[in-house]
Amino acid sequence: MEGNSKKDEIILRQLEVIRTMTEHNLSRMGADFWGMPPAPPADSAAPAAPPAPPMDTGKAADAGVSAPLRQEQEAPPEKIEDLQAELDGYIGLGAVKEEVRSLINLVRVYQMRRENGLPAADLSLHMVFSGNPGTGKTTVARLMARIYRSLGILSRGQLVEVDRSGLVAGYVGQTAIKTAKAVEKALGGVLFIDEAYALNGGGDHDFGQEAIDTVLKAMEDHRDDLVVIVAGYDGLMEEFIHSNPGLESRFNRFLHFADYSLDEMMEIFRMQCKKGCYTLEEAAKEQVRELIRQENSSGISFGNARGVRNLFEKILVQQANRLAAQTQVTREALMTITAADVLRAGGGAEAEGECVEKKAEK
Repeated sequence: MEGNSKKDEIILRQLEVIRTMTEHNLSRMGADFWGMPPAPPADSAAPAAPPAPPMDTGKAADAGVSAPLRQEQEAPPEKIEDLQAELDGYIGLGAVKEEVRSLINLVRVYQMRRENGLPAADLSLHMVFSGNPGTGKTTVARLMARIYRSLGILSRGQLVEVDRSGLVAGYVGQTAIKTAKAVEKALGGVLFIDEAYALNGGGDHDFGQEAIDTVLKAMEDHRDDLVVIVAGYDGLMEEFIHSNPGLESRFNRFLHFADYSLDEMMEIFRMQCKKGCYTLEEAAKEQVRELIRQENSSGISFGNARGVRNLFEKILVQQANRLAAQTQVTREALMTITAADVLRAGGGAEAEGECVEKKAEK
């Protein structure tokens, strides 16, 4: 019996090795195919940072410091002028850009006062982002982490994005541990809590308040190297902040992300085309604009920039279906989005039939 037990243990170890190697190879295959590392699980608190460089097996690894972390720490901060130029390059977000510029100026003057031996009031750099989905909250949060590092406020400048599922556990005592792990990964950067009001679940068996208390304590304990940004819908975020005196005292910067206008969403679509080396037929331009207008009857359900990207992908599917039916496909055809592609993406088979009839009439 003991021999069989030993044999089973060896087999289990071998299976575990095979499973680990398979997952690693699949991950590498995904990176090669898409040109980027696979996204972490939705409930993970993995930092939203650039792809890590290859592992270094030198002395630093022997010392217990991973090569990606070491290189991240050693990489020089970006120039604040470059980051401001990146911010200015974002489509829309006029009010947000103005607030970020003011905050940068405030931090700079604060640092100059300290350097000159003048009293400087403590700055609260934690922020509340409110707005509908797809309005750029995560994008700006990631940029803010880099800006804070450039200004010397944060040591690493990474963004760790979580929601309720990434902080709250199902049993007593586990939520504090889970939240503390997320905070630990965010140290030196920004902890971004999306739909933060979901932590106010209420009820006797809800542990959201435990997560809030753990985050508040971390904000106090690591005030010199941790920034927390909470985000979610308008109204709900204000209720969330005002529901707890500890939250009210630490979050006094509110940035509202307005819905994109139709012109701004068209500009986002054109940018997607430019990045992918696609050109819109003249007739297709108005079709895209009309389709965005129809789909965006609600900024919440459509998702603003997110909705535009989804629509762009639907149109590419229709273009692919059209080209796949042809015997010869030119380079120009691969780059061209037609009005028929847009119509089919918006109306399905019915729109396709209408398009065919119009061509027959011509």
